[in-house]
Amino acid sequence: MAELTRTLPASWYCSSPLYQLERRAVFLKSWYLLGPVVRFLEVGEKVSYEIAQQQIYAVRESATTEFPGPKDLKVFDASTGAELPSHVTPTGLLFATLSSSAPSFHEFFGDLEQLLARVDFTKRPYRRSIRYEGNFNWKTMVDGYQECLHCQYTHPSFSVYYPPTFYTVYNHQNFSQHVADPKKPDDGLFLYFFPTCTLNVYGGGMSSFRVCPTENPGVTRMEFDYYHIEEGDKFEDYFKFTRQVAIEDFELCEKAQTNLERGVYGEGILNPEKESGVAYYQERVFELVQQQFKDERYLSDSQNERPTITSRVVETEA
Repeated sequence: MAELTRTLPASWYCSSPLYQLERRAVFLKSWYLLGPVVRFLEVGEKVSYEIAQQQIYAVRESATTEFPGPKDLKVFDASTGAELPSHVTPTGLLFATLSSSAPSFHEFFGDLEQLLARVDFTKRPYRRSIRYEGNFNWKTMVDGYQECLHCQYTHPSFSVYYPPTFYTVYNHQNFSQHVADPKKPDDGLFLYFFPTCTLNVYGGGMSSFRVCPTENPGVTRMEFDYYHIEEGDKFEDYFKFTRQVAIEDFELCEKAQTNLERGVYGEGILNPEKESGVAYYQERVFELVQQQFKDERYLSDSQNERPTITSRVVETEA
């Protein structure tokens, strides 16, 4: 019998030194969805982001076509002014990374563009953005998004449209596709981009959110962007529906984080079918953190330095 996958320890959701290692191992070496090109229509307008305590901004520098393309859109480090690697997909999504040490877009996401080809992301105009903080670790929110065991009970309105009976997650290279019914693969597009971004396209609307860690491992900032083919009441109905689902997840995550911090939950086993998405992303976090720790320990030993607090925490908790 194959060994079952175990969750990350609860301490990984509560440790500041561990988060600083995650920041170097995961966040500075990943790619992030900043939005569809319709988010950046005005030439010269800076759209700002903060990811893992790094300020960046995207700007449309020229208007050679109606919608900005790769030559029009640039992403910059807000503190240094240096241009950062970015990529615009053929169907109109802008991605960027925080560091030149990250792999290229196609190395990182592999076969993603083939899946994105089924949607023209210029068809839904930008409508609204909101952001707020929650008392939970960034992984607590991703845990919830990457499985739907909780959906029938936590999201009754969503479950009416997408019954969890057939819910399946297909894991790819640094992203996951969620399919409500495997017999209807074209019924909406729900994607998780490792480590902290999502994209949900269904009906006439589209939404994305970024799970942004703060320096406090028990506090995360949520950022939502909303797009829709309609204005007025139809958009407001869609917005109300998606906000209800987000609020239900928010409340669940805060309760889960309380249990993690109080020691109610320590570590467990993941369902190999229903929680494969959780297992996939947690294993990626574990692999990258472990490799970063080994690299830094080797460097420390080669320089005859004493182990850092971060090293000791990972060595005992990983």
